[in-house]
Amino acid sequence: MKFFDFSNLRGDLFGGLTAGIVALPLALAFGEASGAGPIAGLYGAIIVGFFASLFGGTPAQVSGPTGPMVVVFAGLFASLSGKPELVFAAVVLAGLLQVLFGFLKVGEYIKLVPYPVISGFMTGIGVIIIALQLSQMFGYAPEEGGPIGALKTLPHAFHDPNMQAFGLGVLTLLMVFFWPKKLGTYLPGPLAALIVGTLVALQLDVPVLGNIPTGLPEMIIPSFSSDTLLLVVEAAFILALLGAIDSLLTSLVADNMTRSLHNSNKELVGQGIGNAVAGLFGGVPGAGATMRTVINIRTGGKTKLSGMTHALLLLAVALVLAPYAAHIPKAVLAGILIKVGWDIIDFRYLSKAHKGPRWDLALMVVVLGLTVFVDLISAVIVGVVMAALAFVHRIAKDQLDSFAKGANLDLTKAEQDLLEKAKGRIEVFTFSGPLSFGAAADITHKARQRAKEHTSAVVLDFKSMPYIDVSAAIALENIITDARYSGRDVYTSGMNDQIRKTLKTFGAFKHLGKETDFEKRIDALKAAQQNLAD
Repeated sequence: MKFFDFSNLRGDLFGGLTAGIVALPLALAFGEASGAGPIAGLYGAIIVGFFASLFGGTPAQVSGPTGPMVVVFAGLFASLSGKPELVFAAVVLAGLLQVLFGFLKVGEYIKLVPYPVISGFMTGIGVIIIALQLSQMFGYAPEEGGPIGALKTLPHAFHDPNMQAFGLGVLTLLMVFFWPKKLGTYLPGPLAALIVGTLVALQLDVPVLGNIPTGLPEMIIPSFSSDTLLLVVEAAFILALLGAIDSLLTSLVADNMTRSLHNSNKELVGQGIGNAVAGLFGGVPGAGATMRTVINIRTGGKTKLSGMTHALLLLAVALVLAPYAAHIPKAVLAGILIKVGWDIIDFRYLSKAHKGPRWDLALMVVVLGLTVFVDLISAVIVGVVMAALAFVHRIAKDQLDSFAKGANLDLTKAEQDLLEKAKGRIEVFTFSGPLSFGAAADITHKARQRAKEHTSAVVLDFKSMPYIDVSAAIALENIITDARYSGRDVYTSGMNDQIRKTLKTFGAFKHLGKETDFEKRIDALKAAQQNLAD
């Protein structure tokens, strides 16, 4: 494949320009919300957008600062206020971790995060963004960092609001929520709200962004200190993991729209390069942005040229129009971000969750609560562990029920005749698929329940079991020793080399012999029947 594909040049240019126009107010708003300033959000969109498109694995994806990334970055910035060399060291490290994720093929595992977990922390992030911006709509900046600190500011903001700022915020919300779709093709709602709100604010006394530096950004040399090392590394890991999940979710959206297949590990490398470079130049970290990607595709973008065009347009704005952004009211940006937070909340799942499994709903609520009131990494870890344990429990229950009922035997006519001839003195145990560690703990008890008092021989059929782990090996050894202790002969069939080696390692074969191990189940049954006859 060619590194650059010019076959869709016109569509890529138009898609990139449109995505850039949509990204402008969001980049400024995310930069302001992060604490690093509007220009940091703009350069984050430029740098991450350009390099993620250039080296990434999702051709039509547009990247830049996103709600989840900004929430984490804002918390870090507040913790290390006045020390950009430490703050952006975390961004550079996060980018390098994402590159490492790509080379280690971690992208294939990120897809395994259950949907209720993703829904929970994305909804939590949406709630955090709204909480952080509500006080700004009333003309007040949060007195403390984080959602709790922002909520503490609200009573005072409600009691003594800046009505001019509140009016601008309401006007912004009305425009971004109800802007006509036909007009949105030519002038996106957020940009229209930004322009109108700024023009109206020229006649009002409301908090504005103030002076914004122009020109190219200066390079920031990352540094670490012993007392903040843990905080920086932890934030870098959260940014890397969250950016990876955010980007790959957007990649799936792009795949559905373009009927293509992205390269998840290459995408992580591209995102990592973008974030590492952004950190070196004071840019807010970013990820694949769903809304900007969708707009890019709908307006003709198909290749990496569209994402790079979006970044170059923003660069031109940063070099030429940045001084005019000083007059943008903070209430307008707050209104735009509240709409972003609203869109992140997973209302589609919430509207149907009560009809689905209650456990999945409970998992989503737990992750949402941990995201808002604790932190994102704890929410994801707890959510994944809970989901994994629930899944193992369900699989184990199905395996134990199937084993207890003697299902999936699929006996041939000859095997049925042999069992009938034995008159219940031979019991066949078959395993459908790999034995999960969740089922291993109880499978000996189930085997004991199935074996009747007059059972004289047990046949263990491993034909459908591809491999075993330590838990399964110990469980099988217990079944074998329990059968031998009860005076029953044990025969095995269909065992592959891996299973045989593992059982030997854990001592199960000391209760077996070559004369009782067969390749086919029919031969094991014949041997058991012959032994009964003797």
